[in-house]
Amino acid sequence: MYNVWENVLAEIEQKISPANFSTWFQDTSLLSNEDGDITIGVKNSFYVKQLRAKYLTIITDALTKNGITVKNINFEVKSNIKPKIRPREISTGLNQKPSNIKSIKKSSTENNNGLNEKYTLDNFVIGSNNDVAVAAAKSIIKAPGTRCNPFFLYGGPGLGKTHLVQAIGNELLKNNPNYKILYTPVSRFFSDFIDAIQSGKGKDFNRKFEKLDCLIIDDFQQIMNKEKSQEEFFNIFNNLYQLNKQIIVTSDRLPNQIKTVDERLASRLTWAGAFDLGLPKFEDKCAILRAKAEFMGAEIEPEAIEYIAENVNTNIRDLEGELSTILLMSEVRGLTPWELIQNGAANINKSSKLRPTSSKQVIEKVAKFYNLTTKEMCGKSRVSHIKTARQVAMFILSKELSMSTTKIATEVGVKDHTTVMHGIRKIESDLKLNFALRDQI
Repeated sequence: MYNVWENVLAEIEQKISPANFSTWFQDTSLLSNEDGDITIGVKNSFYVKQLRAKYLTIITDALTKNGITVKNINFEVKSNIKPKIRPREISTGLNQKPSNIKSIKKSSTENNNGLNEKYTLDNFVIGSNNDVAVAAAKSIIKAPGTRCNPFFLYGGPGLGKTHLVQAIGNELLKNNPNYKILYTPVSRFFSDFIDAIQSGKGKDFNRKFEKLDCLIIDDFQQIMNKEKSQEEFFNIFNNLYQLNKQIIVTSDRLPNQIKTVDERLASRLTWAGAFDLGLPKFEDKCAILRAKAEFMGAEIEPEAIEYIAENVNTNIRDLEGELSTILLMSEVRGLTPWELIQNGAANINKSSKLRPTSSKQVIEKVAKFYNLTTKEMCGKSRVSHIKTARQVAMFILSKELSMSTTKIATEVGVKDHTTVMHGIRKIESDLKLNFALRDQI
C-alpha cells in the first residue's frame, strides 16, 4: 500500500506547485482501501480541511490513474505520521541535525569577495513566486557567462534577491574554487570609485574588475543621478560581457523604470531578459515558514503557520521575522506557538497588514489619495486616472476585506461582478511590473 501511495504522490507532484506539495502532501499516508472507500492519514484536522477543500479532485484523479477505484475519500488524523522530506525543488538543508546547524552558523562569515556563506540554494525555498528566477540561476551555475548573461533580477525589498544572487556566487565557487567573483552593493561600488578617483587610482579600480569571472551588483536602483559611476559601470559591463564573463545585477525595479539611468545601459542589462521575484502566495508562505522552522530545529503547528501566513502580507523578511518572534515568545512563556496565538499573546505587527474598518473607509481613502471625490470615483467616468482609482479600490476591497465581487460592484457603482473581476485582474497584472502602483497601494 505504501508503494501505491508513493505512486499517487508522484502523480500529484506533477499537478501542483512544489510549495503546495511540500506543505500539504509530504506528511500523508494511505491507511486503507475497502472496496473504494479510501482512508488517508494526515497529521491533524487542519490538513483535513485544506485537503478536502482544495485538493480532493486531484487526489481522486491520481488514485484512479493508479488503478484504484474511488467511491469515497475519508481523512483520519494520525499524530504519529513521521515527516518525509522529499528532496524535490524545495530543499532547505533540513536533513541536518540542530547541532550541525549551529556549526554552520558559526562558520558563516563574509569573505573578501563579498559573499556570505550562509546564502545557499539549499536554504532558499522555491515557490510559484520565484521558480522561474531559480531555474535561471541554476542555468548560470551550470554554464556561467552563456545563456542568462547578464542576469537581471528585480523585485521589492525582502523577497530574497540578495540571497539568490549570493547563492549563485557560492555555488560557482563550490564548483570551481579558483573562480574570481565579486559581490558588491552599488553604493559600495560608487564609494570605491570616488575614492579611487580622488586618490588618482582610477586605472587600478578598473583593472580590479577586468580580472573577474563573475560580477554581482546589488541594489542597482541606487545608481540614479550618479552619471560618472554609470559611465564607469557601463565600460566595465561591456568589457566583461565581451569576454563572456558572468554579470548579475539586482534592483527593486526594471532598468527603464529608474530615472536618470542611461538608456544604453538600461537596454544592455535586460539583453537576456529580466527575472522577477514576486510576493509569495499563501501556499508559498506556508512552505517558507515550515522550512524556516525546521531549519531552526523548532516545532510549530500548521494552525500557527497558517495564522502567520494569512496576517503577514508584506515580504519574506517580515514573514521570517514574525516567525522568529513567535518562536522566541513560545519558548519564554512555555506555550506552543498556536497556544500563544490563541491566548492573544502573539500580536502580528500591525504594519504587516492593512486593516481598514469598513468598505466606506477604503473608498474614501482611495478617492482622497487620487484627488477625487467618492462620487467621481464611483461614477461611470471612463477617464484613465479615475478608472485606475476605481480598480485600486476594487482590489483593496477584495484582498483586505475579502468582499465578494457582487458586493464590491454595488459599493463602487459598477454594472456587475464581471467588471469587478476584470478590474482586480488588471491591478494584479499591473503590480508585477508597475512599482509606482505597488508603492501607491
